Amino acid sequence: MTTSLAFPVHIPFVQQLGFELLRMDEGEAELSLSVRELHLNSWEVAHGGVLMTLLDVAMAHAARSIHRDQPDFGPGVVTVEMKTSFMRPGEGHLRAVGRLLHRSTTMAFCEGSVLGEDGKLCAHATGTFKYLKALPGRGRSLKSLQRTAG
Repeated sequence: MTTSLAFPVHIPFVQQLGFELLRMDEGEAELSLSVRELHLNSWEVAHGGVLMTLLDVAMAHAARSIHRDQPDFGPGVVTVEMKTSFMRPGEGHLRAVGRLLHRSTTMAFCEGSVLGEDGKLCAHATGTFKYLKALPGRGRSLKSLQRTAG
């Protein structure tokens, strides 16, 4: 069994869903989720929004992983664009892997995959993320958000 890591920033939605961070380094991140009733759609499989959130978080953490040596993991990221394809239902224990494909000083281009317990591909996404030190308006800096998490 793999030991989970602490997420570098507190994300209440991700915590509520029960995501676990397994790995985050060198342009990659890996998360896991054990599908529970709260994750299900009317077909009793993982809701597409849960899979998309897994992909979004995995890719965002892959984009941030290159800043591990900077205080507070450097800038945060926000999703600019994401395209997702669904191949098969998500059931049981899922694993999401995000990869940083290319970056500039302000943007990160990533891909992600959600795999089922059998290792087969459930969903795949590509995404574009913007590196930010703060969100515009209301004094929302990454540091202030991290302080409220503790």
